[in-house]
Amino acid sequence: MNRRAWLLFLLVSVLWGIPYFLIKIAIDDLSPVFVVAGRGLIAALVLLPVAAARGSLGALRARFGTVAILAAVHIIGPFLLITYGEVHITSSLTGLLIAVEPVVIALLMSRAEPLTRGRVAGLVLGFAGVAVLVGLDVSGDRLGLLGAGMVLLAAVSYGVATIFVQRRAADIPPETLAGGTTVITALVLTPFAIHTWPAGPVPADAWLALAALGVFCTAVALLAFYRLVALAGSNRAGLVTYVNPVVAVLLGVLLLNEPLSWSTVAGFALVVAGCWLSTRPAPARQEAAEPLPV
Repeated sequence: MNRRAWLLFLLVSVLWGIPYFLIKIAIDDLSPVFVVAGRGLIAALVLLPVAAARGSLGALRARFGTVAILAAVHIIGPFLLITYGEVHITSSLTGLLIAVEPVVIALLMSRAEPLTRGRVAGLVLGFAGVAVLVGLDVSGDRLGLLGAGMVLLAAVSYGVATIFVQRRAADIPPETLAGGTTVITALVLTPFAIHTWPAGPVPADAWLALAALGVFCTAVALLAFYRLVALAGSNRAGLVTYVNPVVAVLLGVLLLNEPLSWSTVAGFALVVAGCWLSTRPAPARQEAAEPLPV
């Protein structure tokens, strides 16, 4: 990757490591669907003027079907799954479970990039890490396994969406793609959010967490991520989840007093090792040398 791609990679890695911490704060006083709808609405209000200023809104009208599909698999579905999942598990565990996304991408792209022995070993290690995390360190309530399963399903949806962006939407301007997906998210979920409007006063930290989720972790992060996919491809872009869990765990342990046990460390190490092995490029095949003409 070039320098610009690396900068985008680091930016997205940090911005998508923060949401799990902010979600945990927001859902103490706001419903999960309210949080997701609010993220989408705030991000749309930020992104649409950017797209309009750059004159790229026409692409949204021309490719509305593609943008609508991406909104479902990259925002509405996984955002809801993660937010509801965090009701039952810790923010740090959520970030760790999302780290299986590169494994999902490697598996889904196995036809284009065949699975070598190293990649198969990586898949096994990655899922072993998930088993350690879910089986030994759920660190949530009695529905912790359900919450972990919802987050894993969100990771699968993220993997599908990342490949979809590369194959079907890489030619759409990032501000248009991000703006269109967030507008659709807001339109779909706002009616449900209205029914869960908080009955009492909401502390300022919940509103601030929601605003940060919308502006930084959704609007800015989506702009950077879609550009990263166009520059580096889905396999490399999916590797942002190597760094996301580190940020999520540190914030959860330092600011939310969440537990850090040996199984968390062991599971994270297995997931990262599995992701690294499963996304390594296949070795180049050596072609037999052609005989010299006589």
